[in-house]
Amino acid sequence: MSDANTVSVSLMGKEYMIACPAGSEKQLMQAAQQLNAKMKEIRGAGKTVGLERIAILAALHISHELLLHNNQQDEHNALAQRQSDMEQQLEKLNRRLDSSLQKRPAPSE
Repeated sequence: MSDANTVSVSLMGKEYMIACPAGSEKQLMQAAQQLNAKMKEIRGAGKTVGLERIAILAALHISHELLLHNNQQDEHNALAQRQSDMEQQLEKLNRRLDSSLQKRPAPSE
């Protein structure tokens, strides 16, 4: 990794030295804090023993949340595209209607 910095992160009371691109230290620390919180939550539930198992469950949970978020974002993007398409169709219909009304002869009195 060129221009990499090493950042110390704490997970479940253990320190890890992690290399990350320069300028990404804050995001790495935030990710580590999120992972640590999820790992503590899983450990606190008392059903899972072992750091490795806790880490795997935490990673799966966070991955699942990310997938849900991405699916929601995809749905939002699809809805926004449909709205844009409908607005374009309405604009086209309005232009056709305006054109037809302009071609229509004026009412006789």
